Amino acid sequence: MQPHDPEQTVPDDTARSEEGAVSTEFRPGTERRMKTGVVIAAGLLLLGFIAVGIFRFMDERSVAKASETAYSAPPPVDVVVARPVTVGQDLVLPGQTAAWYDATIYARVNGYVANDHVNKGQVLATIETPELDAELSAAKASLEASQAQVSAREAEAAFSKTTHERWRDAPKGVVSEQERESKKADYQSSEARLYAAHAQVALDKSKVDQYRALTEFKRVVAPFDGTITERKVDVGMLVTAGSGSTTTPLYRMSQTDPLRIYVDVPQSASGELMNPGVPAQIRATGAVGGSFSGKIARSAESISTQARTMRVEVDMPNAEHRLVPGMYVNVAFQLQPRGSVEVPAAALIFRPGATQVAKLDANSKIDFTNVTIARDNGNLVELGSGVKPGDRLVLNISSQIGAGQAVTANEAAAPNTAPAAGALGVSAPAAKPLAAQR
Repeated sequence: MQPHDPEQTVPDDTARSEEGAVSTEFRPGTERRMKTGVVIAAGLLLLGFIAVGIFRFMDERSVAKASETAYSAPPPVDVVVARPVTVGQDLVLPGQTAAWYDATIYARVNGYVANDHVNKGQVLATIETPELDAELSAAKASLEASQAQVSAREAEAAFSKTTHERWRDAPKGVVSEQERESKKADYQSSEARLYAAHAQVALDKSKVDQYRALTEFKRVVAPFDGTITERKVDVGMLVTAGSGSTTTPLYRMSQTDPLRIYVDVPQSASGELMNPGVPAQIRATGAVGGSFSGKIARSAESISTQARTMRVEVDMPNAEHRLVPGMYVNVAFQLQPRGSVEVPAAALIFRPGATQVAKLDANSKIDFTNVTIARDNGNLVELGSGVKPGDRLVLNISSQIGAGQAVTANEAAAPNTAPAAGALGVSAPAAKPLAAQR
């Protein structure tokens, strides 16, 4: 092995490549520079962590300070002003139209329908009654025979009378007493036979009158001016007299001017809509549309135990026949005010002892006051006592706010005065807040 010559020149470690020359020489001071860079990077990272911590601390301090300030400030509340009641409630209830008269027409005689038409609302149908016609002819013949029998009995009675008178007035000894009594008995018998003949004539005459009266029902006449709403016969059909469950009716007629509207009034408004003459507005929807005027004609004057409602009948003119029986309509009644002021339902606080509202005094402090509800109109409630027009009331007050606490008042928008309509068109009350108990 050759000894290493320290003075021998270090060979040039230069590698050649296709790209050019790449130096692999380790220069003095490189390690020191690398350590210095690592220290500087670690210091910058530490400074960054410190800066982030400082910023977070300052932000938490700011939030805590803002929370403390907000907690110490009066809580904000929504406030409305109680206003006087100017108009009553527009109570809208569902109703159903019904005919003024509604009649189901049955046949009074057996037979076949020969003609079926309405002539000025009078004749509905003509029924052919061959059996009835034959019975009428037989009754007439029997009446004629009875009348002839009366003539014969009258002749017999007249002859018996004269014979009896001759025998009665004959001198004694000419005729025997037995013959005299026999002629008297013959006379009395002839009188009885004549009386029986007259009775038979009356009986046969009543049968003729009966059949003749039945023949009047061959012409089915409308009982009133109206409209045929249902027809179950046709020309040539056999009809049977009677109105039983097994008998088919001929027609169903309705008179629709005026028209009845039946409305079920809730118990809360029954006292105001019980008397006749209360005006009502009938509102129809659909293709008919429009509004019509009517009045309460009568009421049931009793509350249904199932629905807690009272049936009311409203009558309305219907000369143009725009409404027909069986329609669904809305009927509006204008109820008179019951309370002195009107407030939103959200202002009420329901407690076990009483219903209250939270009023604001001149210093914006809370004062809980007992009130009485005169009428619940849904979104709005009429109060009978406890609140005067112009009082400021808090809406949806929090259970954390107590009496005498100062608050920051924010004027809230006035609620809609129209009552909330339910699924059936009834003014449905809105949901009310239930405040927690203090």
